[in-house]
Amino acid sequence: MTRDQAAPPPGDLLLQAVEGMERPLFVLDDDWRFRYINPVGARVLGRTVEGLVGRHVWTEFPEAVGGPFEELYSRVRRTGVSDGVEDWFGPLGTWFRADAFLTDAGLVVTYDDVTERRRADDERAAAISEREASAAEAARAAMEAEVAGRHLMLLGDINLAMTSTTDMDEAVQRFADLVVPLLADWCLVSVIDPDGTRRDVGRAHRDPALVGAMNRYADLRVATNNASAPVPRMMRDPRPVVVPELTPEIVESMVADGEAREALLPLRPAAAAGFPLLARGELIGGFTLINGPERGPHTELELRTAEIASRRAALALDNARLALANQQVAERLQLSLLSPPVQPDSLELSVRYRPATQGVSIGGDWYDAFLQPDGDTVVVIGDVMGHDIEAAAAMGQVKTLVRGIAFDRLEEPAGVLRRVDHALVGLAVPAMATALVCRIEQTPADAVIGMRRLRWSTAGHPDPMLLHADGTVEDLVAPVGPPVGIGWLGPRSDGTVAMPEDSTLVLFTDGLFERRGVLLDEGRERVREVLGRSTGLTLDELCDRLLAEMLGADVEDDVAVLAVRAHPVHAARPAEAGPEILPPAVPHPA
Repeated sequence: MTRDQAAPPPGDLLLQAVEGMERPLFVLDDDWRFRYINPVGARVLGRTVEGLVGRHVWTEFPEAVGGPFEELYSRVRRTGVSDGVEDWFGPLGTWFRADAFLTDAGLVVTYDDVTERRRADDERAAAISEREASAAEAARAAMEAEVAGRHLMLLGDINLAMTSTTDMDEAVQRFADLVVPLLADWCLVSVIDPDGTRRDVGRAHRDPALVGAMNRYADLRVATNNASAPVPRMMRDPRPVVVPELTPEIVESMVADGEAREALLPLRPAAAAGFPLLARGELIGGFTLINGPERGPHTELELRTAEIASRRAALALDNARLALANQQVAERLQLSLLSPPVQPDSLELSVRYRPATQGVSIGGDWYDAFLQPDGDTVVVIGDVMGHDIEAAAAMGQVKTLVRGIAFDRLEEPAGVLRRVDHALVGLAVPAMATALVCRIEQTPADAVIGMRRLRWSTAGHPDPMLLHADGTVEDLVAPVGPPVGIGWLGPRSDGTVAMPEDSTLVLFTDGLFERRGVLLDEGRERVREVLGRSTGLTLDELCDRLLAEMLGADVEDDVAVLAVRAHPVHAARPAEAGPEILPPAVPHPA
């Protein structure tokens, strides 16, 4: 600009600056009329500058009356404090950001179309919300999958835990421990005994502090439940019973006894569900799941899992009951085959039998002890191959043949085994067995000096051991013949050894010392070591120690042990030996 050019007036410069602003702007006078609006401002409002200047703002835009924009302009004019607002203006379909401040020229309002930004913000918020919803849904699905997985694992655990024992009470307690707290806050399981008696056997509570209260109530429940309670209802009609809300009135109708209701109070039952234990068409019990008020009614998943669990548990319990019955039959059969030994004069005999841990408690191991007509004592131990009913039946036949032949023929042990072998083949008895026959002899001359003589022969059976009073353990080794039942035509031999006073003869089957991964010599050495430490024990204590230290909790094979202690001949029979027991046909010595 040259000196000759005149500068524009200040007002024109301000006008040029305002009209050139990229941000929309208008000015309202005291009567709410447009004093000024720049071109971009008029364009954003869909109007022209000429069409708005001098016009009343609320007449031109009546939709804004009472809205946030009118409130903003009025507040700023009233207080003089600048402020802003952002809101949707429907007639123009636009989001506006308006900022207002008071000047001498009037109320100045600048504003922007923020529709695109708001749309972007909304889209971003929607995307975030969608991501959060997806994450929440994924978390919910993961939680549901985890819960479903835990329920599936529970069903598997029930199968495993309840089928690994034949003790019904133990199986029921395992069930109660498993379902709490996954299916309920606490659980009571009832079983029906063969005589029809109902017992609350399984009991579990998630809160250890309330176990005592639960037991107090359970002790009273069987005798005090009314007919409307879940278990009595299931006993009459074996179907699930679900009570989603246990009101005080319902509790009182189910539990009429005041003492039982008082015992129930600390447990705060709020919901209950009962399920029968029904197996092969027979009701064998039922269980009740109870929740407190914090947990509330059982979910559909819990009820569905509980119903499946009831079927599996019932079948497992029924199998356990049948297995127990079979075991009792087997044990009675085994005991009938394993008759108690004689207890002649100053000899004391003790026997032990332990079935294998797995399977039916019956097998082919046996022992026997009897007197021959001449007064000598015969002790026998043997092992028929197998661990089942067939082995036990064959064992009974072999034992009977040994006893009959040994009693009748009065032969040495080797001769007895030879005849038994031929009899088994000739009679077509389907059995092969190891056997050890020992005869404890005493001539009149031996009796004078208090000495006995032991004669034995083995048919493939482990050698016996003789424990002397000083703790020395002697392996009684004799030529070993083959097992009986094969028709062996070769020779069988006897071994003989003196059996001094206070010595102990120990016979056993191979299950006592044979172990997988352990050499046979090492196993027998352990037997010798245990016997060597047992000289001060009674005969029963010696047998118990032998089984406890050699077998532990698990038995891999059937085990039979027969021990004979030679008490002094010229002394009274010791009290720990018990009474003398002889067959009725054998006269007591004078």
